[in-house]
Amino acid sequence: MRITNNMLINNMLSNLNTNLDRMSRYQTQLATGKKISLPSDDPIVASRALKLRTDVAEIKQFQRNVDDAVSWMEITETTLAQMGDVMHRVRELTVQSSNGTTTPEDLDKAKQEVEQLKVQMTHMANTTYAGRYIFSGFKTDKPLMDDDGVFQIDIANSEQIKFEIGIGDDIHVNVTGSDLFNNNADAVATDKSSFIQTFDDLIAAMSAGDHTAVGNTLAQIDADINNILRVRSGVGARMNRLELTANRLGDDSINFTKLMSKNEDVDMAEAIMSFLNEGNVYKASLSAGAKVIQPSLVDFLG
Repeated sequence: MRITNNMLINNMLSNLNTNLDRMSRYQTQLATGKKISLPSDDPIVASRALKLRTDVAEIKQFQRNVDDAVSWMEITETTLAQMGDVMHRVRELTVQSSNGTTTPEDLDKAKQEVEQLKVQMTHMANTTYAGRYIFSGFKTDKPLMDDDGVFQIDIANSEQIKFEIGIGDDIHVNVTGSDLFNNNADAVATDKSSFIQTFDDLIAAMSAGDHTAVGNTLAQIDADINNILRVRSGVGARMNRLELTANRLGDDSINFTKLMSKNEDVDMAEAIMSFLNEGNVYKASLSAGAKVIQPSLVDFLG
C-alpha cells in the first residue's frame, strides 16, 4: 500500500485532535474539580452520582422535618409546663380556700385569681406555632376553644399530625385537645372542656362561700394535673426519639457526602500529573507533525 502525503497529514491531524482531547479532559477536571462533566464521560460514575445526590437530598429534607418537629414539640412542652404551673397554683388556692376559717374577703380574692387563671388556661389551649393552633388536630387554622372553654372544633377523633423523619419512619408531633382537655373521648363539638369545667365548679363554690364544695374540687384538680403530666411524658419520649433521629441523620449526611465526594471529586495530584503528561505527549505530536508536513515543492528545487 502506497503511503501518500495526504494520508500522513490526515493521520497526524487525527492523532493531534485525540491528544488535545485527552489534555482538554484533564484540564476540565482541574478547572471543575469533578471527574466528569457529562454523563457520557463515565456513565457508571454519573449513575452513582445521581443516586448519592438523591440520598443526600432526602437526608437534608428529613433533617428539616426533624427541626420543624422539634420546634413544634418544644412549644408544646413549654405550654404544658405552664399549664402545670397554673394548675399547681389553682390547687394551692383551693387548699387554702377549703379551710373553714378562710374569711369571705380572702375567698373572694382567691376566686378572682382563679378566674384569671382560667382565662390564662383557655388562652394556652389556643397556643399557636408558626400560625397553627397546636392542639386543634388537623384544623390548625381554628382555635380549640372559646373563653368559656367550649370547643370550637369536632374533637371526637384523635387527629395526629405526622412528620416523616426517615424512609418509612414518621412521628406524630401534636397533642390533641380531646386527649389533654377532655377525658370524654366521645365529646362533640358543642361540649365544654371538662378541664375548664373544673375551674367553673371551683369558682361557683368560692362564690357561694361553700368550703366543702371547694374542697371537693381537689380530686378533679389532681386528676387534671396527672393528665398534664401524662401528656408531658409522652411529648418528652417523642422528643428524645427526635434527638436520636437528628444525630443519626447528621452521621448519615456526613457519610453520604463523603461517598459523593469520593465518587465525583477528582484526585488533584493525579489529574495534574496526567495533564502534564498529556501536555508532553501533545507537544511531542506537534513536533513529529512538523516533520511530516515540512517537505514542500521548494525543498525539491535547486
